[in-house]
Amino acid sequence: MKERIVVKIGSQILTRKDGTLDVTQMSSLVDQISELHKNNMEIILVSSGAVASGKTEIKTKSKLDSISARQLYSAVGQVKLINRYYDLFHQQGIVCGQILATKEDFSTRRHYLNQRNCMSVMLENNVIPIVNENDTISVNELMFTDNDELSGLVAAMMDCKKLIILSNIDGIFTGNPSHPDSKLLREIDVQKDQVEKYIQSSYSSTGRGGMKTKYNIARKAAEEGIEVIIANGRTENILSQLIERKNVPSTRFIPSDKETSSVKKWIAHSEGFAKGEIHINQGAKEALLGDKAVSVLFVGVTKIIGNFETDDIVRIIDEKEDLVGIGRTSYNSDKARELIGKINKKPIIHYDYLYIEK
Repeated sequence: MKERIVVKIGSQILTRKDGTLDVTQMSSLVDQISELHKNNMEIILVSSGAVASGKTEIKTKSKLDSISARQLYSAVGQVKLINRYYDLFHQQGIVCGQILATKEDFSTRRHYLNQRNCMSVMLENNVIPIVNENDTISVNELMFTDNDELSGLVAAMMDCKKLIILSNIDGIFTGNPSHPDSKLLREIDVQKDQVEKYIQSSYSSTGRGGMKTKYNIARKAAEEGIEVIIANGRTENILSQLIERKNVPSTRFIPSDKETSSVKKWIAHSEGFAKGEIHINQGAKEALLGDKAVSVLFVGVTKIIGNFETDDIVRIIDEKEDLVGIGRTSYNSDKARELIGKINKKPIIHYDYLYIEK
C-alpha cells in the first residue's frame, strides 16, 4: 500500500520579501514532491500563497476593507498560483488538480465524505490534489484559522500517516527562535511532554497563522496516530531529507499508536464547526475522562446553550467552563432542553461520535 502524506507549504515559503512569488523556491519544492510521487508515495499538497501572489498583480482604484481586499487578491492570485503549479508539475510528467475548500465542506458528514471521495479519486488516478482555502468566499466565521488547520483536517480525513508542515523556521523552540539560548525541540510526545509554555504567539507577515496554531494542529493529529513534522521549507531538499529520516533540523510529533475511527477523526477537528454547547456536571466529566468508553447521558447534563439540529457538532463544557470534548448530538437543542437531568434516555452524544480532549 502506498504511503500517503500531506505536505503543507506556507505563504512565507512561497513568496519573496516584496510579496512576489518565489518561483525558484516553488520549483524546488515541486521537484521534491515529484520525486516522492515517482517513488510510489501519494502526496496531497496544501498550499497557501494565493492572497500574497494576487497583491502583486493588481492595483486597486481605492482603499479596500480587509474582506474585499482578501477576496480580490485571492481570486486573482489563485489563478496565478495554480497555473504555476500546473506548469511545474507538467514538466515532471505529473498531473495536478485544484481543490478549494471552505469550513462548510467539513462541517457536515455528507460534505466531508464528498470531499474525501473527490481526493480519493484523484489519488487513485495519480493526480496530485492541491488544496487551498477558498478565500473568495471564506470570510469571518467561515474561515479556517489558517491552512495549518486545513492541512490537519485533510490529513485526518484522508487517513494519512504523515503531515509535514513547512514554515520559515526549523520547528518549535524553547524560546524566541532568534535568541541564542533557545533550543530546538527535536521530538515531542504529546502524551508526556508539556511544551505549551514554549509556544510563540506571533504571526507571519504573509499568513494568518503562527506557531501556536501549528502546535495545536500537530498535537491533535499526533493523538490520532498521524506523525507530524514542522520544518523550514527553505532548507535544501527538506522533504527528501525528512522522508529519509536524515538529521535535519525539525520538530517531530510522535504519533499515538491507538486506533481512531474516521468518524472520531472528523469530530476531533470539528470544534470550529460547533453549533452549541452541552454543559455537564462533575460526575459526568469524571465518567468521560475515565478508562471506560461512555456516552454523554442526560442525567449528567446541566445546561444547553445555542440552537442546533440533530447530527450537529457541539462542545461539551464542564462546571468550570472548560472544554471537555466535542461530539455529534443525537437531538436538536429544543428536545435536548426538555430532557436535561432525565434518566433512561438515549444518550445525547453516543461514544462513537465523541472526542475527549485530554
